[in-house]
Amino acid sequence: MPVISTPSADAVLARTVGGSGPGLLLAHGAGGSVALNYGPILDGLSVGHTVVGIDYPGTGRSPRAAGRLSVDYLADQVIAAADAEGLQRFALAGFSLGGPVAIRAAAKHPDRVSALVLTATFAYRDARLDLAAKLWGELYEAGDNVRLSEFLTLAAFSAETLRSMPERQLRLAIEGLAGLIPDGTPEHVDLVRRVDVRADLAWVTAPTLVVSTTADPLVSPHLHEELAAGIAGARLARIDTGHLPFAERPEEWLGLITGFLAEHSV
Repeated sequence: MPVISTPSADAVLARTVGGSGPGLLLAHGAGGSVALNYGPILDGLSVGHTVVGIDYPGTGRSPRAAGRLSVDYLADQVIAAADAEGLQRFALAGFSLGGPVAIRAAAKHPDRVSALVLTATFAYRDARLDLAAKLWGELYEAGDNVRLSEFLTLAAFSAETLRSMPERQLRLAIEGLAGLIPDGTPEHVDLVRRVDVRADLAWVTAPTLVVSTTADPLVSPHLHEELAAGIAGARLARIDTGHLPFAERPEEWLGLITGFLAEHSV
């Protein structure tokens, strides 16, 4: 079972560490955390891997940032967590906003990254994602977490999942999500609106798997496909799910990740 640590004097951001074997670093999405975005598959990832993930400022057990975040800062923190755990070489997995973070880290440290897995992610935001992030931030600032949770539910789940969910279950899910909105939301969504790692793609040399969530209302599949086309030799896999494969199809997502990593072990 992965262990969550609180920040200490030599670790600015909280880390989740578990398992044994080749290193696997995790970068989570905006408004999420390692536990929220990878929780359903953490045990599976930890079988055969030393899994290390950080919680971004203002989420999980990490303190909120004093100012704006940058993709370089988050990428450097991911690498610092690997250093702290004694991992010289490792695979990298990035979900949603964690994708640009993982891409920047892989571009800056090509000699250390054995494989790259990018899920439901983007190299830059298009108009749809920009508008969604803008509304996300405005609803947070309005202080109505239930309304924000309703918006995020609409923006993240596939139409099929929403159609098949009983009304009471849906309301309970919305109310539960409202209680999980992190303090760092404004900084996270601000970074979504600014990040652009298209120039980094040519510098990624690690074998790469791009997992496209084909029913994704938030990060459009064309962004997944553009990302895969921009990385030499990248493989594109598709899951029929909304933006949250860990909620809709966790076993399928886990299988894609572990299968790819098995081909490219350290």
